[in-house]
Amino acid sequence: CHVCGSKAQRIHSQEKRSIRDLNIGSTRVWINCAYRKVVCIPCNRIVVEDLEFFEPYSRVTRRLALFVHELCKVLTVHDVAKHFGLNWKTVKTIDKYFLEQQYGETDYQGLRILAVDEIAISKGHHYMTVVLDYLSGRVVWVGKERTKDTLKNFFSGMTNEQRQAIEAIAMDMWDPYIHAVSKHVPHVKIVFDLFHVVSSFGKVIDKVRNAEFRKASKQDRDVYIGSKYILLKNKRNIRKKKHREHLKQLLSLNETINTVLILKDKLKHIWYYRSRTWAIKALDEWCLLADTLNHPYVRKFTNMLKRYSYGIINHCDYHIHTSKLEGVNNKIKVIKRKAYGFLDERYFSLKIIQA
Repeated sequence: CHVCGSKAQRIHSQEKRSIRDLNIGSTRVWINCAYRKVVCIPCNRIVVEDLEFFEPYSRVTRRLALFVHELCKVLTVHDVAKHFGLNWKTVKTIDKYFLEQQYGETDYQGLRILAVDEIAISKGHHYMTVVLDYLSGRVVWVGKERTKDTLKNFFSGMTNEQRQAIEAIAMDMWDPYIHAVSKHVPHVKIVFDLFHVVSSFGKVIDKVRNAEFRKASKQDRDVYIGSKYILLKNKRNIRKKKHREHLKQLLSLNETINTVLILKDKLKHIWYYRSRTWAIKALDEWCLLADTLNHPYVRKFTNMLKRYSYGIINHCDYHIHTSKLEGVNNKIKVIKRKAYGFLDERYFSLKIIQA
């Protein structure tokens, strides 16, 4: 019996099948074989006998299936199917079968520090959540959407001991993630990523620029045009002389924009501190400077920063960030590009974990 491995009591029937095998050179090979259906008492049903060289109900040999799976690591499903003359669905099914065997069960062992981020898998705000073992760089888990239930599903697969072993999680300031962590692993320190915070402030800078543009006189408006990306870039990355002159002209013209750029530079420095006391002091000073502008967009950002200050200060204890996931995101883009998008989200998740 191929299910339980016990000896069958009697033969039910005999069948014949043509099984695809590995090519010999460029020649495609089939094996014509006879096999038996047998009566298995322990399973209480009729089953296919256990044959070493192919899986029951499969049309390819095990060695071909394994080779197909290995090729799918470096080639597209379409290319592998074309090479062997197989249906692409057969190739995908084979690859998915092996991936399920290797990565189907989430490995929660040894997790202490995690990084969590979302990835956009298609247009229309369709996301998946990726959980990374920060210390090893291993993708631990991939889940649908980016809701609090998404991370709930991740934590629910853990034992209490495994949850208690987690110390810190790097993420952006996304409330559903925060709520899930606070509920299921309340002892864990949440660390907010510098890149996401600075990126959020970049949107504030652009809103301030647009507001100042609307207030500017007609003769000054030309200075604001084309300044968006100059303002968002780090000063050291502005290499063209005309761009540096453009920035200098804009800053001399508008004190508000000058101040928000100073705030952007000072904001990054908060993450450089290793002392919680000094980091809190730097954050308070930043908020005081921001309040002097008395600008609605800046004030809204300052209030948000105060609300999430705990995750910024926690960086003093755990110098972690989500930039480690950038390498994973690049691999995901390659996977999507090779597959021209994935309709099977489970298969997509397994390919991400494999990568």
